Amino acid sequence: MSESATRIPVTATPDEFRTLMSGFPTGVAVVTAALPDGSPRGMTCSSVCGVSLEPPVLLVCLRQGGPTLEAVLAGGAFAVNLLHAAARPTAELFASGDPQRFRKVAWEAGAEAGGPHLTGAAHTVADCAVALAQPVGDHVAVYGEVRRVTRRGDPVPLLYGLRQFRTWPAAPQG
Repeated sequence: MSESATRIPVTATPDEFRTLMSGFPTGVAVVTAALPDGSPRGMTCSSVCGVSLEPPVLLVCLRQGGPTLEAVLAGGAFAVNLLHAAARPTAELFASGDPQRFRKVAWEAGAEAGGPHLTGAAHTVADCAVALAQPVGDHVAVYGEVRRVTRRGDPVPLLYGLRQFRTWPAAPQG
């Protein structure tokens, strides 16, 4: 391979990167955590990825300097709330930055929870312990060892792609 074929001369702009990623639909989650005083924090996140089965580890990417990342790192734990198909309002609320978001949704946080469970919006919740946090650009990749999985209600996931929320099509009856 020639030297010119292996070089990447420019960096994609943020708009080009957003366009690239919008063409890769993904599930929608709300990552939640609590500060040491118990104050809940949370944000909508589509950057969630399974990493390992043994031990079970997942990865979430959180905005550098954001209140949710602060709570995740301070408490050493977090919850990943996978949103069901009817939870678009919750996804939008937790993406909005509204400081009253936890007053507008149903949630609970037991002693063993990694963060608040969004009881009306999540079809499944993973409670995680922080295993590693690695800064990357304007975000931090947080690896969480999954300690507990709680399934709730409707398992049809909310999806996001092409800058739109959608739902999984119904499975054909056969």
